[in-house]
Amino acid sequence: MWNDKRYHTLDYELKKIFGQKAIKLSIDGGFTCPNRDGTIGSRGCIFCSERGSGDFNSDKSVSITNQIKEQKQIMSRKWKSGTYIAYFQSYTNTYDSVENLRERFYEALSCKDVKGLAIATRPDCINEQVLELLEELNSKTFLWIELGLQSIHDEAATFIRRGYALEQFEAAYRLLKSKNIRTVIHLIIGLPVESREQYIETVKYISEKEIWGIKLHMLHILKNTDLADYYGRNKFKILSREEYVNIVCDSLELLNPSTVIHRLTGDGKKSELIEPLWTLDKLRVLSDIDKELRLRDSSQGKFFSL
Repeated sequence: MWNDKRYHTLDYELKKIFGQKAIKLSIDGGFTCPNRDGTIGSRGCIFCSERGSGDFNSDKSVSITNQIKEQKQIMSRKWKSGTYIAYFQSYTNTYDSVENLRERFYEALSCKDVKGLAIATRPDCINEQVLELLEELNSKTFLWIELGLQSIHDEAATFIRRGYALEQFEAAYRLLKSKNIRTVIHLIIGLPVESREQYIETVKYISEKEIWGIKLHMLHILKNTDLADYYGRNKFKILSREEYVNIVCDSLELLNPSTVIHRLTGDGKKSELIEPLWTLDKLRVLSDIDKELRLRDSSQGKFFSL
């Protein structure tokens, strides 16, 4: 249905839009997070590394322009050329003055062959002034906004120290939708306080909305995080690769076929990852997902209904 895949991949969608391979360049805009600077908390989400989920980014002390040059060189080992999306990944990338945000985003867009922006942020960091800037950017370039929801359940939100209520996610989602701004939602599979049934409830909740994209992550336990300390004291069950693959396939079957799948497994630095070590073999995880969908004779949206 989507070239050689049984789910709606980001690669398929971007090639349809740009007519060629579109490559994401991970950028550190030098921002912080209200869950780190003391506004909401000081230690971030329980699973978050010191790099604020930007462990593969360039150094934030380097200019945006030079980070993009650096990332292009790294990516050229796999793809010689293409269209580029500047991905502001680390921390909360709308948590600053609108003037500073505008300066950084437009610097990225001024770089050669950068045709779009991906901006990771929090629902509680999208106000009317930020929304005006995002609407402006959306009129000039290909834009999507990423929100780390992870779960709809209060117990899970408290456990991960998310720091905002589901109602705040709903409000931010409605604001972005009102401006026709593409939204990508992050979900985590494998939280110790959540059952498979609760996770599926979150997937169904997302399925009912007109979400442009989704990222599914296996819970990673990284060194020097509060989750690593928690795991050391409470050896909770880690999903096996087989269990994870089955949950991902169950999720895909429930999702709207128009929803773009940005990720089905996460990346963790080998030197930092405690568990699950099987996620280091990313190609095998993706291959197993493909295989399981074939065995089921299934695809994204098989059980989706409005």
